[in-house]
Amino acid sequence: MFDPFLDQLHADITARGGTPTEVPDGLAECHSAKKTSVIRSWLWQVPGFRRWRVTRLDAGDSLQVLNSVAYPDYGFDHPLMGVDLLWFGARQKLVAVLDFQPLVQNEAYFDRYFDGLKDLNRAFPDLNGEETMRSFDPNQYFSSWLLFCRGGSEQADTSLPPAFSAFLKAYWALHDAAINTPSTISPDEVKRLQENYDVYSAERDPAHGLFTSHFGKSWSDRFLHEFLFPASGQS
Repeated sequence: MFDPFLDQLHADITARGGTPTEVPDGLAECHSAKKTSVIRSWLWQVPGFRRWRVTRLDAGDSLQVLNSVAYPDYGFDHPLMGVDLLWFGARQKLVAVLDFQPLVQNEAYFDRYFDGLKDLNRAFPDLNGEETMRSFDPNQYFSSWLLFCRGGSEQADTSLPPAFSAFLKAYWALHDAAINTPSTISPDEVKRLQENYDVYSAERDPAHGLFTSHFGKSWSDRFLHEFLFPASGQS
């Protein structure tokens, strides 16, 4: 069910001059032992970004997943882009997380970069639930205006498609504005913060257990540390 979102994301990336780059060996595609699920991933080089990854898990009616994180070049201090969409078909349950993931938590940074996301948070009330995420500290690498939902088919069919499109548009606008605005965080510090994001996320990522259940621990461990959050696997 997330194929239209994947197509839109890849079309946007391509329109922005993105070119595919090599995914670590053996991690671009994996089929479950029973051949009931398949996971595919893409890595993109996009002007203005040092890394943009995309993952699509298709387990038929039981589970659908789309995940993506965009890491800006170190010369930009604006937020990462995070997308995490899960559909549990048997339970008709949607979990959606769309956020501009801040490098730091302070008012000046939020005033500088979050007007667009604040507007979206107001525009899509179905996706601005008060319920907090269970695996992450909302005060680290997440904003207060993320689009977040634990809902059902109504949100998946009516609210999510326009919200996803508006979210991508707003993030591109944020990036375009940042190109002409000097960063307030040094490139070395941006590098450190982005690497910390990988370490923090790898320690808490709830999807790791899900991937392990479908594709085994050995493959999923590699996928976590070599593709999803590569800085977490550095010694």
